[in-house]
Amino acid sequence: MNLSLLYHLTRQDLVDRYAGSILGAAWTFIMPLVNILIFTLIFSRIMGMRLGELGVELGQYSYSVYLVIGVLAWNLFANTLTRVTHVFHDKAAIIGKVNVSLFALPLYLLFSEMTVYLIANGFFLVFLFAIDFDFTWHWLWWPVILLVQQTLAYAIGLIFATLSVFIRDIKQFVGVLTQLWFWLTPIVYVITILPENWKPLFLLNPFFHIVNALRDALMLQTVPALLPLALLLVFALLLLAFGLWLGQRLERDIRDFI
Repeated sequence: MNLSLLYHLTRQDLVDRYAGSILGAAWTFIMPLVNILIFTLIFSRIMGMRLGELGVELGQYSYSVYLVIGVLAWNLFANTLTRVTHVFHDKAAIIGKVNVSLFALPLYLLFSEMTVYLIANGFFLVFLFAIDFDFTWHWLWWPVILLVQQTLAYAIGLIFATLSVFIRDIKQFVGVLTQLWFWLTPIVYVITILPENWKPLFLLNPFFHIVNALRDALMLQTVPALLPLALLLVFALLLLAFGLWLGQRLERDIRDFI
């Protein structure tokens, strides 16, 4: 897929997102802020007291920083995964008319969701400056962790996108999966509130390691655990290779079914 088509699809996706609404692009900012506000008001008093057990000392803003890092990263991951899963159905008209690579086509969703994520994080950075947050070189780990995260989201989404052409239930399955995955990851809660014997199960959750790495680098100002990140990157690349192999074997059938 050429760059001009990729740019056009990304731009059009951002324009179409809230086309026809009165507030237009402002919803891009309002929706994540409202979600964060709700979670903060509900959980801040309960969870904020538990953050001291993780070595976090940001006063009254501890939970807000903890929460925003997790929620914004999760929204990016879940939206990318979900939208890539639906892409063959959503872009059936383009697939039928343009000789476009089925496996490069979802890239525009990656760029579109990253744009929204960066806009939301612009507000987050303003907030951090306002509370005199100390920035260190550990923030350089941020793009590395996002690379691992988004490779994983794209790989899983690509596999589900291929399967969804033949199994319509995949769309509903991904909706349930993302809901369960969200609550099985310490995004709005602190893992120390859970029974000790539950914690080993979290090691099997890829997003647990991603959100921990983000909080280590951005909030605790430490080097994230590198072994889990490296293993996740290898896992994501293997999934991506499998997704591409599966898609190429079924490409003719995908175009016929779509």
